[in-house]
Amino acid sequence: MNKKRVVLTGGSGFIGSTVANRLCEAGWEVLVPTRHASRAAHVLPLPTAEVVEADIHDPQTLRRLFAGADAVVNLVGVLHSRPGTPYGPDFARAHVELPQKIVAACGEAGVARLVHISALGADANGPSEYQRSKAAGEAAVRAAGAALAWTILRPSVVFGRGDSFLNLFAGLARLFPALPLAGAGARFQPVFVEDVAEVVARSLETPAAAGQTWELAGPTVYTLRQLVEYVCELLGKRRLIVPLPEGVAMLQARLMELAPQPLMSRDNLRSMRADNVASGTPLPLGLVPTALETVAPGYIANATTRAQFYASRTRARRGHG
Repeated sequence: MNKKRVVLTGGSGFIGSTVANRLCEAGWEVLVPTRHASRAAHVLPLPTAEVVEADIHDPQTLRRLFAGADAVVNLVGVLHSRPGTPYGPDFARAHVELPQKIVAACGEAGVARLVHISALGADANGPSEYQRSKAAGEAAVRAAGAALAWTILRPSVVFGRGDSFLNLFAGLARLFPALPLAGAGARFQPVFVEDVAEVVARSLETPAAAGQTWELAGPTVYTLRQLVEYVCELLGKRRLIVPLPEGVAMLQARLMELAPQPLMSRDNLRSMRADNVASGTPLPLGLVPTALETVAPGYIANATTRAQFYASRTRARRGHG
């Protein structure tokens, strides 16, 4: 029997790499296009994965990549953009124009299945350009109608080894005795990257997933301050957390935007005005979400005695699952 073939756009990133691994385990042939093959070197050891250098923003290239594929999973996303109305050009290119091109290329290449990774909080009238561009990308996918079996997934912030969320705060907590915190009261429902990958894999195999928009979240809602406090606890670091008023936070973010790779932007802060929390069941298809506390200790503080204790406790909990 021939293996099914899937193309992962954005497959070399944090979430994409985990999805690639899960789909290889399920027997898919996985094609990961990337502008620079070196960025996807970690995908190469997967037994049924192939990495190719390609410009996925070129429509002809997309048609060539999709030829003979059974499915496409789009994981491309950016956190920062030059400003614009209703969203900046970098958000437009990654979140709106690329989904439009992907949908068109699926039709031209005869691809029947598309899973599109959006974001929890996507909203055409949202407070941030990021949220508005994500909503426009979803609209581009839905515009395919019945001609394409699409599924839209909306994850909350995603955690796991190699994430850019908890690891960011861990890095800051290791360096500084005090942490000025913008958006300290913002609410999140973090989802484990392996859970996201599981939903992607099951969506591709479940006919009833076509035409669905599903939120992906963890079992627990936290404020940003609670998450930072937890990271500090795992590290065994006593740190002064200083919540910033929005005006001060905006000034801080404006200064950060001057960096080549900013840690925070004013648009990120605007996103936090809306709670990043699921409106219903955290995961679809009857899946049970993984608690952050059973995973984070293993990669946030893995060099400490405290981490060894947490890891032992995690293994014990899983043994009773």
